[in-house]
Amino acid sequence: MLVSFFTSALTIAAGIGGGLALLAIMTYLVPIAALIPVHGMVQLGSNIGRATLLRSHIAWPCVLAFLAGGIPGAWFGGLAVGWVDESVMTLTLGLFILGLTWTPLPAMAGISTPGYVLTGAVTSFLTMIFGATGPFNAVVLSKAFASRMRLAATLAAIMSVQHLLKFAAFSLIGFAYGPWLPLIALMIITGLAGTWVGRFALIRTSERSFRFVFSVCLSLLALDLIRRGVAGMPHA
Repeated sequence: MLVSFFTSALTIAAGIGGGLALLAIMTYLVPIAALIPVHGMVQLGSNIGRATLLRSHIAWPCVLAFLAGGIPGAWFGGLAVGWVDESVMTLTLGLFILGLTWTPLPAMAGISTPGYVLTGAVTSFLTMIFGATGPFNAVVLSKAFASRMRLAATLAAIMSVQHLLKFAAFSLIGFAYGPWLPLIALMIITGLAGTWVGRFALIRTSERSFRFVFSVCLSLLALDLIRRGVAGMPHA
């Protein structure tokens, strides 16, 4: 329960990191077959709480465009569960995030609606396979929004949409959530408490400090993705 509290506080304070950290820790607590669905439900609760606290800063057109792409993405991702090479995808995603985080690019405030639709489709497909695609969404939004509050709020709303789609897709596939509901409920409650605490750190952090911590967290997560991808590849 404490894990959910601290990872939720990390996510709202630094903008990213809690979801992937929670996923890594849950591998020791939850069977692999149930890991992605259960993690998704816990993250759904935490992200809804974060989005609610920051709702006045959400860029809703971006969220709706993401939803439009996320629906087919989650559907096809559900069909692909089990046959996509997770190691290659994990390695590729890690390299992409690391490169985009530190490559000087102009702000993409004018990113088109199709761009958000495409992001929603791709990351919703990927989240069905290895769970945490928050860093991918975060690096795209970090180039689109100059305000840390707008970035954190819109990312929380987008991740809420994505985890809701994941829940629907796994339910259609036939995953039984019932036995896991008590654990999910307790982790959501402690996660909401962490979100409330982390909000104060976000408000008090300067824009420059937030961007630096945000980039460092993204880089650490990207390096871990690269490590996991390489470790999972077959060796001669």
